[in-house]
Amino acid sequence: MLQNLTVKEFIDELASNSPAPGGGSAAALAAALAGSLGSMVFNLTINKKAYNEYEEEIKNSVLKALENTNAVKDEFLNLMEKDAEEFLELMAAFKLPKDTEEEKLYRQNKIDQGYQKALEIPYKVANKAFELYKCIELAARYGNKNAVSDAGVAALLIQTAVESAVLNVKINLSSVKDQEYKLEVEKQCKSIVDEGLNKKNEIISIVNSKL
Repeated sequence: MLQNLTVKEFIDELASNSPAPGGGSAAALAAALAGSLGSMVFNLTINKKAYNEYEEEIKNSVLKALENTNAVKDEFLNLMEKDAEEFLELMAAFKLPKDTEEEKLYRQNKIDQGYQKALEIPYKVANKAFELYKCIELAARYGNKNAVSDAGVAALLIQTAVESAVLNVKINLSSVKDQEYKLEVEKQCKSIVDEGLNKKNEIISIVNSKL
């Protein structure tokens, strides 16, 4: 499993001539790193003096955000694995025999299914990464001031994950035949990227005001 590799082993595998892992897995990893940084900021915040002076509502929000960041970092690692698996399945579909009309039809159906599955994983990564902004904004606003830069890095990684995942959606979407579906996914992807940029800039502004 990719997530069980050392950092160097993963980087070397990413750099190899193997088609997977690739950009989709890297996008999911960026999101996992963002979640981990969020968890770190919250863990450095909870039960500290400044935290204990917050209203209960803020304390509860921070605790809930820590639960979320702890949960999603593992989910993103699983999506990293899944992205590589789906891409390899797509590549396998291209190697299917095509000597008869029946084989050609079966092969084409498997390829079409492969493209569909290959775009669903990065699409999920983009959406789930975007949702992380809520937690990271809390980290920037109420987190330990000595770790506020880490909240900023998390925000940058979220946007990296979102835009990287969207690129992987688009390259697979180009081979999908359902035009109505394509237009809807393209619309949603543009919205996620644009709204993400706004969220990222808001958080970076908060971070910079505290540096």
